[in-house]
Formats: sequence, C-alpha cells, structure tokens
Amino acid sequence: MNKEKELNDLLRGVEEVIPLDEFKEKILAGQKLKVKFGADPTAPDLHLGHTVVLRKLRKFQEYGHKVIFIIGDFTAQIGDPTGRAKTRPPLSKEQVLKNSLTYKEQMLKILHRENLEIVYNSEWLEKMNFVDVIKLASKYTLARMLEREDFSNRYKNNISISLHELLYCLMQGWDSVILKSELEIGGSDQKFNLIVGRDLQKEEGLPQQIIMTLPILEGTDGKLKMSKSYNNYIALNDAPQEMYGKIMSINDDLMFRYFELLTDEPIEKINEYKEGIKSGKYHPKKIKEELGKKIVEFYYSKEAADFAAEEFEKIFKQHGLPDDMQIIKITKNDLNENNKIWTIDLIEKTGLLKSRSEIKRMINQNAILINNKKCNDEDIEVEPEMIIKIGKRKFCKVLYEN
Repeated sequence: MNKEKELNDLLRGVEEVIPLDEFKEKILAGQKLKVKFGADPTAPDLHLGHTVVLRKLRKFQEYGHKVIFIIGDFTAQIGDPTGRAKTRPPLSKEQVLKNSLTYKEQMLKILHRENLEIVYNSEWLEKMNFVDVIKLASKYTLARMLEREDFSNRYKNNISISLHELLYCLMQGWDSVILKSELEIGGSDQKFNLIVGRDLQKEEGLPQQIIMTLPILEGTDGKLKMSKSYNNYIALNDAPQEMYGKIMSINDDLMFRYFELLTDEPIEKINEYKEGIKSGKYHPKKIKEELGKKIVEFYYSKEAADFAAEEFEKIFKQHGLPDDMQIIKITKNDLNENNKIWTIDLIEKTGLLKSRSEIKRMINQNAILINNKKCNDEDIEVEPEMIIKIGKRKFCKVLYEN
C-alpha cells in the first residue's frame, strides 16, 4: 500500500496535527494507531457538521487503524463548556441514554463496524471516588485552565464558571489515560481538551497521544457553524430530497469546502471545478448538483440521489409538485364549531414540523402556503383537496372526506 497516499488522505482537510513530524513518521513506517474520539450525546440527532470528524475516522479505519468511539454518557451529564458563554444546564441520565441510542445508529451510517470499538466513559468515571477526583484535580492548575479562551473571557467579564466545568476537560483527558490512546481526533474547538489528554498521559508515565483537529463546518447560511440552534443544519436523518435541497441552497464559495470535508472527491477534481467555474467552462449550479448527489448517495443510494435531483428540478425550475408527496386525510370530526379547521391543528397533522411553537413561528414568517396562499388566519375553510407547502421543500396533500 502507498504510504504517501495514506498520509495525504489522512491529512486532507485537517487543521492541525501535534506533533506533525511524529504523525508522519508513524504513518510512513506503517504503524497502526489506536484512534480515540469522544462524543457527548447531548442531543439525539447528528448533522453533517458532526460528520467532518466521523468521515476522518472512517478514513483511518480504511487504512487499518483501530477507532475507539467513546460515548460520553457520564460527561454529557456535566456538559462540555467549550465555546459556552454560560454554564450548560445538566442532562438527566435517562435523557443521555436515550440520545446515545440514536448516536450509535447514526454514526454507523459512516463508520465501518470493523476496526471499531464503542465504549461508554461511565464504565470508569462512575467508579471514581472523591479521593480519586481530588487526585485528578491536583494534576492541573487553575492558571492552565484559564488559558482556555472561553474560560478566560467569562472570568474577565465576571461571568460565573462552575467548578464542575473545570473538571470536564480533566475527565475527557482521563479517558485518554484509561484507553491508552495513541491519537485523539476532534474539532478545532476541542484543542485544549485534547492537549489535557496528552498532559495527563505524560503525568501517568504513558506515551503521549498525537492530536488531530479538524475545522468547524459552516452551516447552510455560510456564516455560522452548523448547528440546530442556528437552524442552518443538514441532518443525517433528513430525507434525500430534503438533504439535497438544503445542499443546493448553500452559496457557491461554500460548496468547495463541503466537497473537501464531506466527500471523497479527489482534490485535483475539486481544483478542476474551481478553475472551470472561473473560466466559464462549468456553471456553479451544475457543480453544486454533483455535490448534492454525492452526499445523498453516500447516506442513501445512487437511485435516491438521482430522484432527489429530479424532484428538485421539477419543483424549483418547473414549479411542479413532488411525485411522492405525503397525503393525509381529514374528516368532519376535525372541524371546529365554525365548520373550519384550526390552521395550527391542520399543519400539526401533517407531521412536517416538530412542534406547535415551530408552526406558529413559520406562520408568522409567511413560510406556510395553503393552495399557494399565505395562511395568516387562525382557522381556514376546508376544500376537498389542499396542498400545503412549508418553506421551499416540504409538501403535503390534504384530502377532506365529508
């Protein structure tokens, strides 16, 4: 196997490796590494921003390295303070365990089952007594903790920092000691936590892990990091048409970053696309279509990707309706005393939005059309057939059976 190719593939899209020379030396010598990655199941769904790291782990697997995926069921109950302007509210153990089930299901859409070990950090952290915690805390100084930008900013602005937040990175670092990891991978915002792992390994007389950080992916707005909080995310569980449509909405500059971080498209081909657009050989929309199909095909199938592209073309260029539009039925029992149906109740029945508060928000934003008319009324007249459109990509046909 070409070790230079392996090295280039593993370094693709990477922001920083510490120490880089040691990493290169081990890969070129054919050494197989024990690669650690941890994720706290603080929410049930993963999005494409999470997959930047997951895809890199997959690449390590393909070259024969072992990936240890830590589900931080213990640390999630405390909450990672990274990037937080205030203390994160704690999660219950029940909520964390529920979220962890969907994490496993979704991450296996990307990671191979071979060369993969899944562990929970409660296996060792729950067993620590108070003496163990004090000993662990003694291995790091407050001055070192305040080197973290988020802690430093909160301290300077007189915003409280809870003691348990200071312990978080020590616990994440202790995971590296327990597992004797040789390389830990994470987003660039996790750099401090990863360095703590190196420091604790040194304290315990172990070889220090190599650190690899990857960039934080921007969301569909092209400005903020991809996050459900910013409503600029593309979920792994999005339907193929929804996923494709969101990808087509990103700006032209961002699509090359998506190509590099979210696909295996050769760098040479990506550069060809860039030059082709500059010269007028390629139209940006055609290249973006390629991006959309590649991503959808990875998570679903080529057939699903082609169908999503056809549906997108039909809806947005030809102003048609999707062939596989959801159909729901309502009856007289669904009507109110005015023989109308409450608008919020109707939209809720479609299941296209997750909550009544989200429905209200979309109505206020004029983002919901019923038979091509904005729905601003509390209740509406019922017609034998109604087409509901939410945003640009969600459709539902409503049939009334008297």
